[in-house]
Amino acid sequence: MIFIAVKFTVLVAERDNWLPAMEEFTLATRSEPGNLFFDWSYSVENPNQFVLLEAFASAEAGEAHVKSAHFQAAVKTMSSLVAEVPEIVNVEVPGEGWSRMAEVAPVNR
Repeated sequence: MIFIAVKFTVLVAERDNWLPAMEEFTLATRSEPGNLFFDWSYSVENPNQFVLLEAFASAEAGEAHVKSAHFQAAVKTMSSLVAEVPEIVNVEVPGEGWSRMAEVAPVNR
């Protein structure tokens, strides 16, 4: 699978606009055939930094995503809202999605 993590630092004035501006892009990406997950969060140290974790079933699915109309439209929107060039990690890893962490489990109560 292709695993991608991206940090977007947005303009302070645009912080509250980021997720609504990304909603159409998010929904379209999540409905792509090869998308495994597409999840937003934000940094607790920098509330103006949003973190995107996404995965695609194959390199081909990732390539189709980048070539999609909704990706191209989102890039234009993102460019008007970010304070700096986003940071990205893009790697191919074995597996088909999230695995379970072996070291932590709920305590029976």
